[in-house]
Parts: sequence; structure tokens; C-alpha cells
Amino acid sequence: MELTRRSLVVYGLVLAVWVMVLGWQVEEHLRVKEAAKTDLRNRSKEIANTLSAILRVVRFRGGAIPPERLDPVLNELVHGRTNELVKSSELITIALLDANNTPLFVAGRPLDAQREEQLFESGEHWGERSVTLVNPIILDVTNTFIPPPLSEVTNRMGEASEALRRALPPEPPGSPGSQASNAPPPPPGGPDARPQEGRGRSRRPPWMVGLDEKEIKLLIEKRTLHGLLLTMSTEGLEAAATRDWWLRTIIMMLTTVAALGSGLAWRNLAKSSELQLRLVRASELNTHLKEMNLAAAGLAHETRNPLNIIRGLAQMISKQSGTPEETQKKSREIVCEADKVAAQLNEFINYSRPREVRRARLALGSIVNEVVRTLNYDLEEKKISLQVKGEQLSIEADEQLLRQALFNLLLNAIQAVEGNGEIQIVAEKRNATEAWLDVRDNGPGVPPDRRTEIFKPYFTTQPKGTGLGLAVVQQIVLAHGWEVECLPNEPRGAVFRITHLKLAA
Repeated sequence: MELTRRSLVVYGLVLAVWVMVLGWQVEEHLRVKEAAKTDLRNRSKEIANTLSAILRVVRFRGGAIPPERLDPVLNELVHGRTNELVKSSELITIALLDANNTPLFVAGRPLDAQREEQLFESGEHWGERSVTLVNPIILDVTNTFIPPPLSEVTNRMGEASEALRRALPPEPPGSPGSQASNAPPPPPGGPDARPQEGRGRSRRPPWMVGLDEKEIKLLIEKRTLHGLLLTMSTEGLEAAATRDWWLRTIIMMLTTVAALGSGLAWRNLAKSSELQLRLVRASELNTHLKEMNLAAAGLAHETRNPLNIIRGLAQMISKQSGTPEETQKKSREIVCEADKVAAQLNEFINYSRPREVRRARLALGSIVNEVVRTLNYDLEEKKISLQVKGEQLSIEADEQLLRQALFNLLLNAIQAVEGNGEIQIVAEKRNATEAWLDVRDNGPGVPPDRRTEIFKPYFTTQPKGTGLGLAVVQQIVLAHGWEVECLPNEPRGAVFRITHLKLAA
């Protein structure tokens, strides 16, 4: 079926809608994924705000936050399972940064040095299962710093004590100092560095031990808290994105099925419309052919009367005694040709006659025997051996039409075989409700390429045939709802088989 302009427009619209729906679903999926990322960024800001509040609580007077106090708080924030702010396993790493983005304190999973440089350059890095955000907000804490770890302070105190011990002169033996060799060394900075009872002087923090004011100021500036780094898991985001993608995939698959269904529906509709148009045209042509058929049948019927008159006159001339022999011979030829034309006219009228089936219960064997007796003279003239075999069956059929179909088949077989030929008529049950009937001969047979054409009007392989006998047989068979076919007869000849004969109840 050729594609019309209307079909092309419809298919184009269906394709455009399908592409639009697919693009819309992809865009919506990207929007959902970006919304999930934005939500994760917002939660990181909430965590940063909470962390600012925690730092204000845990810091000492003067702004110092000892790592010993910070460690349990941040680890609880990272590893806690009952935290309402952070979902389970969502927060992976918290890192507090100085002005140079150097980590001062890290809680959770350690940072990769090479990855740190990339993070600080971009400020945000999305990995396969995590995202790292640098300074989601500036921490709302001023003059807050993180002193060195206790291990570093202990090492420095040991180094200062060793340097002081080497700087003091050795005491003479027997002095009080020699007896107290196991006493702890005086604190760095001289005796005044020790706390004086009753003087109201506060003790220095451990991280200040061994440092002067300038070094303390530099250390505070170096370890002042400036920024924040958060590493958060994206497994929840990816799971939500995957669920959304599967949902969108199902929608796209349903859209594809709907588009294909719409295309097929339109194709069937267009094909049905075309078939209906052809059916209307065929109906009009059929009506016209019926009218022409009736006119031709009437013309053939009216032609027989003058033809019979011509035949009768020719017979009279041929039988007159004073008629010359040449004239008698010509008259007999006129009679012979008139008989041929009359036979063709009779078969044409018979073929054009409407087939109205009046079914009745018939004994198939009796009908066959009557047809055989009708053609008995032709059988004896060619010395043909005819056998009737099979079961005695009762079928439902129109007696007159069945008799005519059998007559034409048997006459066709008689014309096909040569002298001393053989013909068989066989009837058998096919099943409990149907039977079949064969008319077999041992004539020359029918070539395979002509076995379907011999049932067409005016097609014949017999020199004296009119080409309407088998066409009438097919008309009668189709009117009953049967089927007729031509098959080869082994080793020689043809078989005309009528199938789907309905057995009488």
C-alpha cells in the first residue's frame, strides 16, 4: 500500500509527539537529579550552620578549641545513627580549614592529598558515590582557632625541658639539688612560669609552653579557623535518580508502544478505507456484470429460436429427393454447425443461470447410478470400463444441481480417455460429518500449471469442448459450500475430487 500524503502527515505527527515525550522525560529526569543535588547542597549548609553553633559552644574563652574537645563532638556528628539532621551514613568527612585551605582537623574518612588540590580549585567535586563541598558557607565563628594536638605539645615540652637542663650549670655533689635529681624540671620560662599560689595568676595552656608572645601570635594566626570541607555520600541521591529513571523508562516504553499502536491503527484504518472503496467499486462492477449477464443470457435464449428454424430448414432440404447431392451435403453441414452452436448456447445459459440450492437428503449411490445410465451410450461407444466403488452414503444437497455436476464430470472423463479406457467413481467418508467423491480416469491427465485454470470459463483442453462444463461444476460446488480440485491419478490420468460433502444426519 502506497503512503498517501495524509498518512505521511499522521505518521509525522505521531513521530513528533513520541520524540517530544521522550525529550520531556529525559529533561524531567535531569531536573529531578539536579533537584536532588540541590537538596544535598542545602543539607550541607544546614550541617555547616549546626557545626558553627557547636564550635561556639565548645570553644574556650579566648577562642581556642582543643582538639580533645572537638574530636568526640565531630565524630558523633559523622558516625552518629540517631542524628535527625544527618541521615545514616550520609556525612562521610568533616574537615576544618585554615586560611590556606589546609585541614586543621579531620573527622571521618581521611582526605586524599591529590584530591584536596582539585577540591580547593573547584570548590565542589562529585565522585561516583560521594560529593565534597568546600566552604558551603563561611563559618559564623570569629577569632576561633584550634591549638596543636596534645602529642605535638608534649613533644615540644620535652624538647624545652631538655634544652633548659643543658643550659643550667652542673651542681656540686651533695647539694640539695643532686638529691632531687628525680624531681621534675622547672617549667620553661623560669620559675615565674609556675603558678604562684595566692598571687591570682592563671596557669598557661599547654600549647603555649615554650613559646613567646610573638610565636603564640603567629601560631594563632596560622591555626585560625577559616573554612569548612564536607564530604557527603550520594548513594541516596543515586538510588532516587535510578528509581526515577526506571519510572521514566517505563513511561517512554509505554509511549513507544502507544506510538506504534497509533501508527498501526492508522495503517489499518487507511487500509480498511481503501478496501471499502474497492468493495463499493467492485459491487458496482458486479451489478453491472449481472445486468450484462442477464442481457447476454436473454440474447442467447432468443438466438436459439431462429437457430432451430435454420436447422429445421436445412434438414428439410437435405431430405428432399430432388435435391442435388452437393446441396444435401451442405445442408447436413449446416445442421451439424447449428447443433454445435445450440450446445454452446445451452451451456452458456446454464452457466449464467443463478444457483439457488434446495438441500435435501439424497442417496449418493442412486444419483451416481442414474447419471451413469444417462451416459451409458457414450461409454459403450468408446468401450470404456466404469466402476462405482466406496460406501453407500446419504448427503445433504440439491438433487438437480448434484446430478448436473456429476454429469459434467463424468462426461469430461469420457471425453478425456481413449477407447478401452477406465473410469472410477469413488465415494468415502472423511470423518463423522463429511465425505468426499472422486471421478478418476486413465486419460492423458492435466498438466500441473493448468489444474487451476481448467475451472475457468471457456478454458478447455478438448478439441470439441466448450470450456463451460467444469466452470458449471465449480459454480454448483461453491453454491453448496464444497470444494473441487484436480489431482494427478497414478500412474496415469486425472482425479476430480469434491470434498466437504455434508453427511445427512
